[in-house]
Amino acid sequence: MKLSFHKFDGAGNDFVVVDNRDGSFRLGTDEIARLCHRRFGVGADGLMTLDAASDGFDFEMRYYNSDGRLGSMCGNGGRCIAAFAHLLGMGKELRFKGFDGPHEARILAWDPDQRLGIVALTMRPIAADGITRVLDGWFLDTGSPHYVQRVADLEHFDVVGEGRRLRNLTDHFPQGTNVDFIEDLPDGRLMVRTYERGVEDETWACGTGVTACAIVSGNRRLVTRGGDFRVDFDATGASFDNVVLTGPVALNFTGELITHNL
Repeated sequence: MKLSFHKFDGAGNDFVVVDNRDGSFRLGTDEIARLCHRRFGVGADGLMTLDAASDGFDFEMRYYNSDGRLGSMCGNGGRCIAAFAHLLGMGKELRFKGFDGPHEARILAWDPDQRLGIVALTMRPIAADGITRVLDGWFLDTGSPHYVQRVADLEHFDVVGEGRRLRNLTDHFPQGTNVDFIEDLPDGRLMVRTYERGVEDETWACGTGVTACAIVSGNRRLVTRGGDFRVDFDATGASFDNVVLTGPVALNFTGELITHNL
């Protein structure tokens, strides 16, 4: 089988992206996991298909974690697939369906020579009563579930070990959760490191995680291992509305995969 793909990253959070408007994508869980494997496949935190959509939407985004299972909303994935749609000729302002409902994206900048850009993505509103205190942190759903906890010396913190432990506390998180650790930096930004379920490892950035951390901390300027983000929102007391996640995207390479394993 021959599979054409684009490889994108959003601040180091990387994805295999496939144009599936013709509906021909048929890979199963094991095949997707192998494709995302960093030794046996292309290597990625996840895979996305850009599917045809109706009802005024430009496309539908379908996201799979690197374990091959269908995932929930991915913020950086949403920004990357919007850049992909722009390259397919769909324009700079896009409206698409994600796992958690409709999203709008704007291509704020795109350098066709460097294949780098800045993309802003609207995220779902968050009800204030949907943010709960759990253990030593906060739990909320920004399109994917996130547990956020403040820690000291985050640069040297055991994100993988502690993230895996918390992610599997089924008494508190029956469906599992992504785990974000945060620390205030001297320059006023918030440092974020994330352990992602489905990837089962630390990723260099997480869009829904950065959004969750901005909401619980009130800090709109955030930094991850892969790059800087801004999260804007209107806090009304009852909810957080007009949530917009803005950050970098890059097209790393394109390719065709021909293998008997697919």
